[in-house]
Amino acid sequence: QVQLVESGGGLVQPGGSLRLSCEVSEYIFDFNSVGWYRQTPENERELVATIDRGGNTRFAVSVQGRFTISRDDAKNTVYLQMNNLKTEDTAVYYCRADIPLRFYWGQGTRVTVSS
Repeated sequence: QVQLVESGGGLVQPGGSLRLSCEVSEYIFDFNSVGWYRQTPENERELVATIDRGGNTRFAVSVQGRFTISRDDAKNTVYLQMNNLKTEDTAVYYCRADIPLRFYWGQGTRVTVSS
């Protein structure tokens, strides 16, 4: 069973930074892509950023220029660097790993942006 473990969430002031980590229990190259999604009680889960097997990245418009996604293949870990955080970035952030016709979710890590 594939397992994804997120870490790095917490409380940060507006304008601050956090780095989230997603450690995958299997070799990252086994997956078409690994990405980050977020959800609030008011909204459906939405895509934040993804990185595919070739290293291509994709971002939600709302985070472009502020967030970056990267991976360390040796550690089977994907990172989400979040800079210039805004109150609207407050959410539970989930990691997802995709293979054809199936995907796997982590348990989520909470990010709260507040002064």
